[in-house]
Order: sequence, then C-alpha cells, then structure tokens
Amino acid sequence: MTEKDKFYDLLQSENLQHEKLHDIVIKAIEEEKLITNKLMEFEERETSFSERVADRVAAFGGSWQFIIVFVFFLIAWMTINILLLKKAFDPYPFILLNLFLSALAAVQAPVIMMSQNRKEEKDRRRAINDYLINLKAEIEIRNMHQKLDLLIAEQMKTLFDIQKVQVELMEDIKTVINKPAV
Repeated sequence: MTEKDKFYDLLQSENLQHEKLHDIVIKAIEEEKLITNKLMEFEERETSFSERVADRVAAFGGSWQFIIVFVFFLIAWMTINILLLKKAFDPYPFILLNLFLSALAAVQAPVIMMSQNRKEEKDRRRAINDYLINLKAEIEIRNMHQKLDLLIAEQMKTLFDIQKVQVELMEDIKTVINKPAV
C-alpha cells in the first residue's frame, strides 16, 4: 500500500466519522421535535368563560380587599339595623344576615374549589413540562457523550494510523541511511 493510498484511507475514515456525527445530530433533532410538540400541546389550551370567572372570584375572595369590604359591609348592616332604623328589617340575631352569609359561602366555596382544581391542573401540566425539559436535557447530554466518544475513538484511530505511517517512514529513512555508500 502506497503513501497515497494510506492518505486516502485516512480521509475516508474522517468522512465516515463525519457521517456518524451527522446521524447523531439528525436523531437529536427528531427527538427535540417530538418534545417540542408535546410542550406546544399544553400551551394551546384556552380557558373557558366559567374558568375565568372562577379564577377572578377566587382571586377576589382570597384577598385582603374582600376581607376589608366584607367587614365594612357587616358593620354597616349591623349599624343600620341596630342604631339607624326604628323598625329594623333584620333585628338583633340578624337572621337575614346569617342567611345571606350562608348563601354566599355556599356559592363561593365551589367556585373557589373549581379555581383550585384548575390551578392544580396547571401545576400538573407544568410538572409534565418540567419532566419533558429534563428528559430533553438528558437526551442532549447523552448525545454529547456519544459525539465525544465517537470523536475520541476516531481521533485515536487516526493518530494510530498516522503513527504507523510515521514509523514506516522512519524505517524507510533508516534503511536509506544504513545503506552502504557505493
């Protein structure tokens, strides 16, 4: 085998190395598309009118603004019925107020639970998205390891081939040097 043939073999091995790297990259891109498609499925869902209302009621019902407004409403109701009206529409045990508060609690509790269920579903989706992102990162790390292992293996092979050619050249030089002068 001539030096020219050895050089072409080295170039061919480099070409094969690049083809293997190309295949690994193509595979990684296809896997990334699959993960991206999964993430897009979760983001595309729109909220319904009832879900938006439940979220707003829960946000207001769980705020200091609601507590302050509600305390002022209770104080105003009691003040009007005790001090301002001679014939109160809801006298001291405030039965009408209790009925109103019970009705409010009966309506507000399920609405807040609907909102909490929706937020729990969002959290579940976020957890799935986080898992998919972590999975993608793991796939990318594995692909990087494959690429590095392939590069190291191919470089070692190339270095050994170059070293073999150098040793043969040194042997040729040694033969030429050791030939008796004619």
